[in-house]
Amino acid sequence: MKFRPCIDLHSGQVKQIVGSTLSDDKQNALTATQSSVEAENFSTDKPASDYAVMYKDDGLTGGHVIMLGPGNQDAAKSALEAYPQGLQIGGGITSSNASEWLSYGASHVIVTSFVFHNGQIDFDRLNGLVDQIGKDRLVLDLSCRRKVGDTTGPYFVVTDRWQTYTDVEVNEETLKMLGGYCAEFLVHGVENEGKRCGILEDLVQLLGKYSPVPVTYAGGVQGLDDLDRVKTLGNGNVDLTIGSALDCFGGDIKYDDVVAWHKKEN
Repeated sequence: MKFRPCIDLHSGQVKQIVGSTLSDDKQNALTATQSSVEAENFSTDKPASDYAVMYKDDGLTGGHVIMLGPGNQDAAKSALEAYPQGLQIGGGITSSNASEWLSYGASHVIVTSFVFHNGQIDFDRLNGLVDQIGKDRLVLDLSCRRKVGDTTGPYFVVTDRWQTYTDVEVNEETLKMLGGYCAEFLVHGVENEGKRCGILEDLVQLLGKYSPVPVTYAGGVQGLDDLDRVKTLGNGNVDLTIGSALDCFGGDIKYDDVVAWHKKEN
């Protein structure tokens, strides 16, 4: 099990947000010209490239840069240039720009809204992407949430900056089927993302049991012991991203302690 670092970008700045509070033009999320955040945990003028260099120096691989809305391309490019092949890129990725982002130094592209189209998996788009860049460079983002008011029901993939429910349930069948099209999954537990309220334990268990490819979970981490909790619940098969809870993003968990845990495990 690995710790996977992150760089979340909103309006060109490194930020940590509450995942369920991002809003923009739902119908045109891939081409939206503005977005807003109702709840922000952290914002800094420190360049994204500084975080990328820190991750590179600490030997952390497989982290992700997420562009939350427009106005983030320059910051994202600077991070990729600072750590070539060390970071994945997501946010507005389509067949028309995937190869371009790989050329900027991304190890993989992360895709959600382009593939999960009109509430369904668009296999024409998915197959086209795989043909274009190869499954080994593709990460499918299965970030998900339960339906409002349903505290025990299934998780559904959400798109358009986590605003729109699809009909795609995250379950054994979906994981095993989509695992044939990609190198990895990235899964944000959207309801807990940015809230530091605890991880979604049943979701981690589901991912650890059924994902046929490497999978990274993010959302709700409260303390350093959540690393061991995810290791146990996910049978060592689920990597963990920590954002808002880290001291480098204004939280209480020491980044250096997380890196030390990661190095001990790996």
